[in-house]
Amino acid sequence: MSKLSSSAHIPRKRFGQNFLIDKGIINRLIAYLCPLENANFIEIGPGKGALTSALLQQGAHLHAIEVDRDLCTLLRALEAKYHNFTLHCADALRFDLNTIATSSKPVRIIGNLPYNISTPLIFHLLDFYPLIRDMHFMLQKEVVDRMVAVPNSKIYGRLSIMVQYYCDCQRLFEVPPQAFFPAPKVHSAIIRLTPRHTESSKATDSIYQALSHITRAAFNQRRKTLLNALTEFFTVADFNSLSISPRARAETLSVAEFVSLAKLFLQKRS
Repeated sequence: MSKLSSSAHIPRKRFGQNFLIDKGIINRLIAYLCPLENANFIEIGPGKGALTSALLQQGAHLHAIEVDRDLCTLLRALEAKYHNFTLHCADALRFDLNTIATSSKPVRIIGNLPYNISTPLIFHLLDFYPLIRDMHFMLQKEVVDRMVAVPNSKIYGRLSIMVQYYCDCQRLFEVPPQAFFPAPKVHSAIIRLTPRHTESSKATDSIYQALSHITRAAFNQRRKTLLNALTEFFTVADFNSLSISPRARAETLSVAEFVSLAKLFLQKRS
């Protein structure tokens, strides 16, 4: 563990700070990230720099985004030591990835995400999916379960669909509470999200926005049939035209079926 990562700092609940301290977990995650040399990374929430130092030592070009100004002060030591490190003292929820990445030079994103902002932060990052090569996140295990969930399961929902629309999702491994300080009351897991770039960005973004609108309505009333939950958007004939039962419930539809509904929604509005 580096001197930086062992520096005194009282974890702040309002930032959801649980610092990764298990060197074995860090090394295992690094192995999944290889090759690292000359790769362009963004680390969200570097904390005391344990993972940050490991990435820099492997030769990665790293931008780190940290909202805690006290931690930014600690991390300045790494910025002075490594020419391949740039620190941004900023809120990741408002950070514009266009200032760092381009579609011709995409970035790899990594982070031990605070549990209290993990879902909105992932939705924010998906807005920049053309700029991203892949993402590796340490999240609450239940959040990872929801991301990789399949239809006809109780945990399959809006988050599953929105993430899977843009990305291939792969659960890598679980992380126990004792790997952090302070130890959280929940188990964590590592997920890899790899954006797909199959359609034009403009078309994909339009579908994504429609998908967001429809899934919010569908899963806000997940016990209702699709016809009742989405009655302001679709008719029985609309569902039948897509070979989707209007009596089905949202949790039974595949991502592809929701995408078909999103495309129909756009056609009806044009």
